[in-house]
Amino acid sequence: MSKATRTDQQSSGQHVADSHDLIRVHGARENNLKDVSIEIPKRRLTVFTGVSGSGKSSLVFETIAAESQRLINETYSAFVQGFMPTLARPEVDVLDGLTTAIIVDQQRMGSDPRSTVGTATDANAMLRILFSRLGKPHIGPPSAYSFNVASVSASGGLTVDRGADKTKTEKVTFSRTGGMCTHCEGRGTVSDIDLTQLFDDSKSLSEDPFTIPTYTGDGWVVRVIIDSGFFDKEKPIRKYTKKERHDFLYREPTKVKINGVNLTYEGLIPKIQKSFLSKDRESMQPHIRAFVDRAVTFARCPDCDGTRLSEAARSSKIGKISIADACAMEIRDLAEWARGLKEPSVAPLLGKLQHTLDSFVEIGLGYLSLDRASGTLSGGEAQRTKMIRHLGSSLTDVTYVFDEPTVGLHPHDIQRMNNLLLRLRDKGNTVLVVEHKPETIAIADHVVDLGPGAGTAGGTVCFEGTLEGLRKSDTVTGRHLDDRATLKDTVRKPTGTLPVRGASANNLQNVDVDIPLGVLTVVTGVAGSGKSSLVHGSIPTDEGVVSVDQTPIRGSRRSNPATYTGLADPIRKAFAKANGVKPALFSANSEGACPTCNGAGVIYTDLAIMQSVATTCEDCEGRRFDASVLEYHLGGRDISEVLAMSVTEAEEFFRAGEARIPAAHKIVERMADVGLGYLTLGQPLTTLSGGERQRLKLATHMGEKGGVYVLDEPTTGLHLADVQQLLGLLDRLVDSGKSVIVIEHHQAVMAHADWIIDLGPGAGHDGGRIVFEGTPADLVAARSTLTGEHLAEYVGA
Repeated sequence: MSKATRTDQQSSGQHVADSHDLIRVHGARENNLKDVSIEIPKRRLTVFTGVSGSGKSSLVFETIAAESQRLINETYSAFVQGFMPTLARPEVDVLDGLTTAIIVDQQRMGSDPRSTVGTATDANAMLRILFSRLGKPHIGPPSAYSFNVASVSASGGLTVDRGADKTKTEKVTFSRTGGMCTHCEGRGTVSDIDLTQLFDDSKSLSEDPFTIPTYTGDGWVVRVIIDSGFFDKEKPIRKYTKKERHDFLYREPTKVKINGVNLTYEGLIPKIQKSFLSKDRESMQPHIRAFVDRAVTFARCPDCDGTRLSEAARSSKIGKISIADACAMEIRDLAEWARGLKEPSVAPLLGKLQHTLDSFVEIGLGYLSLDRASGTLSGGEAQRTKMIRHLGSSLTDVTYVFDEPTVGLHPHDIQRMNNLLLRLRDKGNTVLVVEHKPETIAIADHVVDLGPGAGTAGGTVCFEGTLEGLRKSDTVTGRHLDDRATLKDTVRKPTGTLPVRGASANNLQNVDVDIPLGVLTVVTGVAGSGKSSLVHGSIPTDEGVVSVDQTPIRGSRRSNPATYTGLADPIRKAFAKANGVKPALFSANSEGACPTCNGAGVIYTDLAIMQSVATTCEDCEGRRFDASVLEYHLGGRDISEVLAMSVTEAEEFFRAGEARIPAAHKIVERMADVGLGYLTLGQPLTTLSGGERQRLKLATHMGEKGGVYVLDEPTTGLHLADVQQLLGLLDRLVDSGKSVIVIEHHQAVMAHADWIIDLGPGAGHDGGRIVFEGTPADLVAARSTLTGEHLAEYVGA
């Protein structure tokens, strides 16, 4: 900028520093973005819309937010950067005008069994300090009130070097007071293992008696038991002496030598507790989870009554409240209790604690308790919990990036979330929101619509401007913005009922309800009213129930839709049969991998504190397979060409002719049914959007044989235009004889239901009751609940 121009600006009243009021993106090419160039106004609320897979997350999270974080990391010294994740610069020509980005995404919070709402938000840390200062009797420092800290003590001799070959031994003692319950080790539950599910005691060790996954006859685990020398391997287990049985089940780790190799033998029960029970159930592979569900029962710890805390920690109280009582209260009640404490010596601590608890209430999570396991929070609850630390922040000129903040919110709660977004903006922050709900799009100062389609058909900006401009535009979002589903003229008749009696999980208040079968049933109610507790906690999970929840798909960059859905197996077998070779040759993670890049398709060069550089493998040209493997064909295509097909192409390819594979055709047909026809079979899972992952999961579960399908908010991540396709899929499931139970807040799904079960009337202890059950038409006519009022408004009744 020339000196004359700068002087002109200042003389016209605007300081040159005030001219940087736009975030400029030029030539963004991350994932499916096609040279996107846009200008986003700062200190405004900008909403990014578009069908699932159109490139919203690629632009907002993987380009703008990722570059902001990378640039902040670069301000640290090289030494500090060595301990931080190295972030690659996004594929973009110019990014100008960035500010510090704070990302509030939908990643589930850590599902470690020791993690709770309190430990995840610092509320527990503040309570521990409060009780260590005011609790009577005083039992020790804050660690004495922590269920993650065990009490330990030790003593011994410490040798001190005095120089000139002189040493002196001093006696040293050490002790630390923790609050962990020793019986359950701070987990709140104890496990009881059914021995009949572990082994057949009529067999001997040589007869492969184990029914535990990975405990196979020729495996190392079993060999250590057989060759440990503690047992006669031909003797049936039921005939073991008392000592042999103790060694078999409970023996402490003991060094043994087998075939000249030093190994450790350990009793079966502690080994299973370490290998299976110390992990979160949701993160287990399906066959391991099935074994744990079959063999292990979890019960509330009898010593601490599920509070996770030692007797000493529970005995120390402020007034009549112990820290266990405080953590078990609903947060809104705990906030009132904290407000009643008037103690000048801890005033700053009380002020911060009250602000944190009030933020929970303000954001609509007052119904939670601090001892709630963080792994049990829904995606929407986890995202709002992460928002809490930002609500009272004095920082301004920050870019807040939200990923569908209305997920898991009842229409009644969306207005409250909108107010919070506007409050963040009004403090002088830039707020970027990826969102599908019309209620949130309506409050935007600026709208960016990506599309026109998904995957390779997306990645361009179709519209940017005001809400009114979007309405008049001929984009997919513009056309569907005012879509409203109508109530069905006739509803299906149930073929039976699934009775639930005396349901009392979490906040349910002894609920009795008959869930109709053979129809589309929607369970709804405000956030925290008990929907998930009723459906997931009360419906028996037997062989006939297929549950599709919101747990994220786990997968590395080597995983893709073909490997995740099981499609890769029939394809490999068909290639092997057609060419007379082994199936393993057609796996890029096995024998068929390109030896140069080990089947990754790219070669990564690690540059320590700098970003890693990925270059396409020159030998396989990114196709991931060894050149000799690509000489084998099926239906005129090699394996890399098949994996490069879209689902729609693959559906045609596997249908007939030489490449006809019925098993593969069935899987790609299900993927097309859930609206994933544009995905390529070999696309890495790490590049899929949240909505795409959930639909991929749904497609996989549709292949399971079950009479009852339980879906948890299937509209998450779905564009208005995709909801119609989802309703068609639900109809097809019901018409094929399945019973479909959906936990949902989307009014279009409610209107399309045959039967609605509405829980409430409020959240937490104000909820947990059935406030309505009947048809959507009856709910609209009665308008007796919050859901009824919002549904009536939605359908224009």
